[in-house]
Amino acid sequence: MTQEVPITQKTPSVLFVCSKNGGKSQLAAGLMKQLAGGDVTVYSAGTKPGACLNPQAVESLTELGVDITGEHPKPVTDEVLDAVDVVVVLGTEAKLEAHEGTRFEFWETDEPSERGIEGMERMRLVRDDIRARVQKLHAELARD
Repeated sequence: MTQEVPITQKTPSVLFVCSKNGGKSQLAAGLMKQLAGGDVTVYSAGTKPGACLNPQAVESLTELGVDITGEHPKPVTDEVLDAVDVVVVLGTEAKLEAHEGTRFEFWETDEPSERGIEGMERMRLVRDDIRARVQKLHAELARD
């Protein structure tokens, strides 16, 4: 009698990167964590991490019931790059070389400040643009 070995599926993982890791990548990570509910391992990092999170980014997520107050800017590391399935670079400031064998996406996010929109109105537009992209990515990762 042979015993069947259960097939374990690896949890997909994603790293969101922006320059300072205080705004866009934190928005994306917070939104993905809420949406995935543990079905996706989520990291965020910056190519030039800042000192703190953008308070408007934190507030815009709080409006959706996402709490990232325990987060802080972190640098991109080779360990994380080697561990993840997908790397998403948000915005145009962060410069990161594609890692062989890892899916890389570059999201040129909406930048309302170029249209004179500032403050929380700007942050909500950025958040909503990122949220739509995160939902699409989550649907792809959940399907794989």
